[in-house]
Amino acid sequence: MAEGNGTEVFVYEQVVILISCALSFFGSLLIILTYIIWADLRTTPRKLLVFLSVADLLSAISYSVGVWKVFHEDSWDCIVQGAFSTFANTSSFFWTVAIAIYLYIFIVRSSQRGADSLVLYFHLVSWGVPLGITVAALCLHKIGYDASEVSVGWCWVSIKAPDHVLWMLLTGKIWEVLAYVTLPVLYLLIKQHIHRAHAALSEYRPILASNPTSNSLTTMADRKLTLIPIIFIFLRSWSTLRFILLLADSPVRQHPVLVTLHGIGNTFQGAANCVMFVLCTQPVRARLADVLCCRGQAKARGADSQRSGSAGNPSHADDTAAHRWLDED
Repeated sequence: MAEGNGTEVFVYEQVVILISCALSFFGSLLIILTYIIWADLRTTPRKLLVFLSVADLLSAISYSVGVWKVFHEDSWDCIVQGAFSTFANTSSFFWTVAIAIYLYIFIVRSSQRGADSLVLYFHLVSWGVPLGITVAALCLHKIGYDASEVSVGWCWVSIKAPDHVLWMLLTGKIWEVLAYVTLPVLYLLIKQHIHRAHAALSEYRPILASNPTSNSLTTMADRKLTLIPIIFIFLRSWSTLRFILLLADSPVRQHPVLVTLHGIGNTFQGAANCVMFVLCTQPVRARLADVLCCRGQAKARGADSQRSGSAGNPSHADDTAAHRWLDED
């Protein structure tokens, strides 16, 4: 289908995508470090976010190696890089969906015990399935040079393999498409549950419902619940589009703009998670500001945030849990 002519990767594309890899690397690292440093942030949802960040960090490293070198043959380092990126990228899909499932059971089903009982299975599936798929692909010699037809310099499934489409599905695309469907549905159900809870609260507690702090937290939680699936789909859709164009044997898949968007989309997930769950989470942001430079002001903001967080309604544990994960932690 595309064995004879690969997609050319230009220098400016390499630079842009390497910057994206660096941002994702440091973003994922920041999520991990904040979890390690501050014990009171070690909630189960944030722990799952750390595991997702580990996968995103490995993805950023492996992709950066491929983008830096731009492989042109089935060399040993191409195969090693392709195996690491395949495992990490697939694991990232599973952990992203695992977090959504955990939040759905915890918030909508009101079962923290049920949600916590799934964590072990999340590990078995999110690490085990990608590892099994990657090992199988390696043993069957499916990992290798793909001529950047569904990558940007890095190696993935060898384009020379007669069943390369099947293995592209198994090593990423089928899980990617399933995530496109699963994430919006789960987060929509969570949003609806939170809206219903606040509607009931507004009916019986009009004073609390009109509280600016409560409304602010609700708005931010609602915004994040909307952005999580949208950002994921936006970033990953370029890779899916190039795969579809490969199936159609369309030369559009080699367009530089599409190639650049694909490279950024595959490598920016760690940075996007950092923006949402570190930089846009007020207590974490305040603590980082305290560490970096503004100790006095950050302490005051942290105290105000703690006081406003403790003023919530204890009879609505599900809603508080949502805010703890999405805003207050």
